[in-house]
Amino acid sequence: MKIVSWNVAGISACVKKGLMDFIENEKAEIYCFQEVKASEEKIPNELKELKNYFAFHCFSNKKGYSGVSVYSKIKPIKIINEFEEKILSEEGRVIFLEFKGFFLINAYFPHAHRELTRLDFKMKFDEAFLNLCKKLEKIKSVVIAADFNVAHKEIDLENPKQNEENAGFTDEERRWFDGFLKEGFVDTFREFNSNKGNYTWWAYRNNCRARNIGWRIDYFVMSECLRDTLKNSSILKDVFGSDHCPIALEIEV
Repeated sequence: MKIVSWNVAGISACVKKGLMDFIENEKAEIYCFQEVKASEEKIPNELKELKNYFAFHCFSNKKGYSGVSVYSKIKPIKIINEFEEKILSEEGRVIFLEFKGFFLINAYFPHAHRELTRLDFKMKFDEAFLNLCKKLEKIKSVVIAADFNVAHKEIDLENPKQNEENAGFTDEERRWFDGFLKEGFVDTFREFNSNKGNYTWWAYRNNCRARNIGWRIDYFVMSECLRDTLKNSSILKDVFGSDHCPIALEIEV
């Protein structure tokens, strides 16, 4: 099974920049999109007419903000986008699908913002998300496709020293990610690649993408017990259409 995850920075804009060709060429069983910035009626017709895929969404009440979508060739057993911990529901950031062998969570984590004005909110969200994952793991294994909005280690961004305590690279966010993985989760990309220079997001300014001055903030993370099913985890850096690039996971199910 191939699963693709992509922060599209607006699903309508990404369709205009070649998203449908990408879907056709990649031939993944499941696509997880973050920051779709849409509502049901604003989903482009090209996606509404996409053949052989079931579509599932979780939208923000705030127009043009946040939102996550999943397109799957495999019909899930269950879909959940409302949660007991309201912080996970209130901005259209999380949806999870139950399949026979695992839960798939598609998530768009909050950004801490300049001056770290949303750091407290993000840390509360992060903890609620970890609690959700731990609850789900008691039932079956978990696969997470997400823009975590954090660069975990210094090799995950081009200029770590210049970004110390900036949003996405604060001690608090990085410690949380450390603790998250220690709870029994695997950063799948690092199972295959331990090199610097592998990024998934680049600022639009100063020609950052062409110069590869970026951050790795998009991840596939899975339950430790699924490690033996892992066949590949990659960054599709040559795919354009957003300030992020897609990432892909291949597992044996």
